Amino acid sequence: MAAGAIQKAAANRAAAKANDTPKTMQQYVLSMKSQIEKALPSMVTPERFMRITLTALSSNPQLCQTTRESFLGAMMQAAQMGLEPNTPLGQAYLIPYKNKGVMECQYQIGYKGLIDIARRSGQITEIDAKVVYENDEFDYEFGLHADLKHKPVLVNRGEPICFYAYFKTVNGGFGFEVMSVEDVKAHAKKYSQSYNSNYSPWAKNFVEMAEKTVLKKVLKFAPKSIELEQALAADETIKHEISENMSIVPDDTDYIDVKNIEDNDTAESMPLDIDPETGEVLSHGNN
Repeated sequence: MAAGAIQKAAANRAAAKANDTPKTMQQYVLSMKSQIEKALPSMVTPERFMRITLTALSSNPQLCQTTRESFLGAMMQAAQMGLEPNTPLGQAYLIPYKNKGVMECQYQIGYKGLIDIARRSGQITEIDAKVVYENDEFDYEFGLHADLKHKPVLVNRGEPICFYAYFKTVNGGFGFEVMSVEDVKAHAKKYSQSYNSNYSPWAKNFVEMAEKTVLKKVLKFAPKSIELEQALAADETIKHEISENMSIVPDDTDYIDVKNIEDNDTAESMPLDIDPETGEVLSHGNN
C-alpha cells in the first residue's frame, strides 16, 4: 500500500474514532447504557434514569461542564438510593465545583432525602428537624427524663438561636439533639471543606444546612439500617466510577479545594447556591 494510502486510512480511522466519542453529557450517558443497566436498582429503569438525568442537566446546565465520570457517579448514587436530584422534592443535589481548573460533580443528600430513607426501615414513625428563633418558647433537658418543648410565636420570631432534630420509633423510643448556632458554625468549619467559601451553600442557605447537620447528628442514635448508613456515608462525595454497589466505590472529595480558588476564576465556574427546599439555583454567589 502506498504511503499516501496508509496515511489516508489512518486519518479515516482517527476521524471515525473521533465521531464515536461522545460530545455531550447526554451522549456520554447513552454510551454507558450497558454499564448503567447493570448498576441500576430494580426500581429505576434505564428510561427513568435518562429522564432524571435530562431533568438534572436542564435544571442546572453547569453540570455539563463537570467531568463526565463524576457526574455519572453522582447520578448513580442518587438512583441507587431511590432519590431524584435537583428537583422540588429536595431529596438530593448534584453540585458542580471547580477544582484547580477541573469541574467536578459532588453528590449531596438533602435533609428531606435523609428523612425519607430513615422512614423506609419501618422502625421510625416520626422524624424532623426544626429551627428555634429567639422569641420562641423553647426548653429541653437530657437525662433519665429527657424532654423537649418548642412553641413558636406567630410573628416577630427574631433571629435563629438553635436547631434541633428528633425521631420516634415504633416501640415508643425517641431521641433528639440540639445545636446552637455557634455549635453548627463550629461543626461546619471543622468538617465542611467549602464552609469558608462565599460560594458555599452555607453562605446562602445556612438554616437549611444547619437543619441537615443536626438531623445527621441525631440519626447516629436512631435505629440502624444498612441503607441509612450508606446514605450518611455518601453525603458530599465525588466518585469517578459506577458499580452495582456505589457504597464500595472510593470517595474522591479530596479533589475539591475551594479555599484555593484562583483570582481569574469566574463566578460561573464556582459551585452554585441551591435552595435545599426547592432545588432551585439561586445565584453564583457573586453579590
